Amino acid sequence: MKRIASRDNPFYKRLRKLAGSGRERRAAGRMLLDGVHLVEACEQAGGLVETLIVATSALDGGEIARFVAGREITIVADALMRELGLVESPSGLVAIAALPAPVAVDPQKDAILLDGVQDPGNVGTLLRTAAAAGVKQAILGPGCAAAWSPKVLRAGQGAHFVMNVVEDADLATFLADFRGTSVATTLGGDAGSLYAAELAGPLAWIFGSEGQGVRPELLAGASQRVHIPMPGAVESLNVAAAAAVCLFEMVRRRSA
Repeated sequence: MKRIASRDNPFYKRLRKLAGSGRERRAAGRMLLDGVHLVEACEQAGGLVETLIVATSALDGGEIARFVAGREITIVADALMRELGLVESPSGLVAIAALPAPVAVDPQKDAILLDGVQDPGNVGTLLRTAAAAGVKQAILGPGCAAAWSPKVLRAGQGAHFVMNVVEDADLATFLADFRGTSVATTLGGDAGSLYAAELAGPLAWIFGSEGQGVRPELLAGASQRVHIPMPGAVESLNVAAAAAVCLFEMVRRRSA
């Protein structure tokens, strides 16, 4: 058991670099997990958790204290834990874990394709929703929020560890190679209703950025373009909400 109470501690300096920089995390091949749920999800998937860091107050009792009992931990002062700024409401437990090795995409299985989705909360929620719907692949194009950042991991709630998550992918190439039906969501006038769309076989769902939607070249390459009928007085849905409607329409069809 180690205790850290100073910002000048070499380990804490390294931890702050990992917390504050996606480039540092990529270079080190490491991610930071906040909270018991994410650490458990990582370990259950066979992930390598290297270091458990616990805030002093989290050892007073409760879930974290029970989880780390009997395990090697590093204790940091509460103020130092807060300064990491990983998420808005830190749990008091942070783990350093190895990033998973890249896995090749499968052109014959369901996937979600994210085109420039920049908000970490949206990206994490999209992954969580896709995992809940049974989708095993998430293909992120350039411009998306970093999939393995602490905020996306928190919003994903463990989805990362049951999916193949690929970043900085060429979405057009994936679509060209895909052996199924690609479905792009759009508000364009040529889009048909989601509820009348053909949703048989493997599906690649394309969800676009919060402001611009799916890029025209990806819309042109999609097998189908669909919109969600909205009789209410709003123009559009949040991308994560729209994805939930689409993915669970797929689930409903398959269940029927």
